[in-house]
Amino acid sequence: MTHALARVALVAGLITFGVSVAVAQAGAPPAPPALPPFANPPFKNLKVFPQDIQRAQLLSNMKFFSQSLGVRCTFCHVGEEGKPLSTFDFASDAKAKKLTARAMVQMAHKLNKDEFDGEMKVTCFTCHRGSTKPLTEPPAPPAPTTVPPPAPAKS
Repeated sequence: MTHALARVALVAGLITFGVSVAVAQAGAPPAPPALPPFANPPFKNLKVFPQDIQRAQLLSNMKFFSQSLGVRCTFCHVGEEGKPLSTFDFASDAKAKKLTARAMVQMAHKLNKDEFDGEMKVTCFTCHRGSTKPLTEPPAPPAPTTVPPPAPAKS
């Protein structure tokens, strides 16, 4: 009986080895085609960004806006929080916040162009500092630090 069990184990091992060799020789599945440098189809309703902006660059800008104002996509875009982004209507201008954001981006671009020779010095974060409302006062000076007096020397 032990010889029969050994034969079954040997056959099972050989079959497993044969299948794994066949799978390895079949090669990896072909890679999906690379994304074009712009959306396919192109992004819709871009008014501030160039029509042929690269997907990664647009997403990077959106993340920067989000962090600068401390908000999420639904602050400007039509969609339901927690739902897949594929369900959002990013092209919609239904939210006034999106229109305000466009005006603010244009203002920052104009300031940088006219006042800083095109260098990016003014961004959303310059004024918003992680808040939806721009700061209207300079930050408070840091609280003075007091150093406790040294302990009296023991004699």
